[in-house]
Amino acid sequence: MTGGAGYIGSHTCVELLNAGYEVIIVDSLINSRVDAVNRVGEIAGRVPIFHETDILDTDAIEQIFSKNSIDAVIHFAGLKAVGESNQSPLTYFRNNVSGTIGLLEIMRMYDVKTLVYSSSATVYGENTVPFTEEMSLSAINPYGRTKLMAEEILNDLYHSDSSWRICKLRYFNPIGAHESGKIGENPIGIPNNLAPYISQVASGKLNKLPIYGSDYDTDDGTCIRDYIHVVDLAFGHMKALQFIQQHGGNEVFNLGTGKGHSVLEVVQAFELATGSSIPYELTARRSGDMARMVADSMKAREFLGFEAVRSLKDMCVDTWRFQQLNPNGYL
Repeated sequence: MTGGAGYIGSHTCVELLNAGYEVIIVDSLINSRVDAVNRVGEIAGRVPIFHETDILDTDAIEQIFSKNSIDAVIHFAGLKAVGESNQSPLTYFRNNVSGTIGLLEIMRMYDVKTLVYSSSATVYGENTVPFTEEMSLSAINPYGRTKLMAEEILNDLYHSDSSWRICKLRYFNPIGAHESGKIGENPIGIPNNLAPYISQVASGKLNKLPIYGSDYDTDDGTCIRDYIHVVDLAFGHMKALQFIQQHGGNEVFNLGTGKGHSVLEVVQAFELATGSSIPYELTARRSGDMARMVADSMKAREFLGFEAVRSLKDMCVDTWRFQQLNPNGYL
């Protein structure tokens, strides 16, 4: 599992370990902490094997494949901040696209041809919501284009060799934390994502929340996103792995709730969860943001038997619990 010490990766690791899988984590710790791996072990009762390795270090990645019997790969590793991708596109293309190509070459070398790929709803561009898997694809920011390029590479790879088993997961906006409060979203530095930023404002660590854009064509003028609990999302990855191992092919699934919430609605939900007001400031739109991103999740329900079950309230309560138990984040 690449990027397994990260936010989504660590929660997916818990689900896999609980289901009896043996897990090897590869993570550079650029935006994660090794303590997350230890906490995964505390929750699951088994500590996964961990290698502090960058996805771009193909020699080190190959050594891991040569020394282990690997059946499948879940590929999370990647840079993921829209704003940062606008400022540093080459860094994003090198890491997200070149890193994926290098990984695929090593997988082919060792005849490991089962892959669950962490894609994104950003590949839908400015399509009308809800987004369905059959829509034409585009992207309006470098981050989204890296995901779109990687998907196209995977499609071409499968068309050249149908013995590959590939599942591309386009997921929406994960928030929340494990109910134990041991693992959650733990960004290094100022958060790029909404939920950890709000929770740090609620705790007094940050002064106020910047809301980028209040003039979108939505009821309250702020962006609408399909927020999914990270534990539901993690379970979806396990279901996708099981599906592709059993059925093969080159598949793509949305993982979302099918419901959209505006930024201000999320702020209000956090206020209820924390029992305190969340100071915020309405600012200019951020380049590369779309007004609405909501999933059509019927395909995942039909083929994977997957449905997100946790509510926005659950997401906020669990995020706040993690913040309270870990005011300074991981070690």
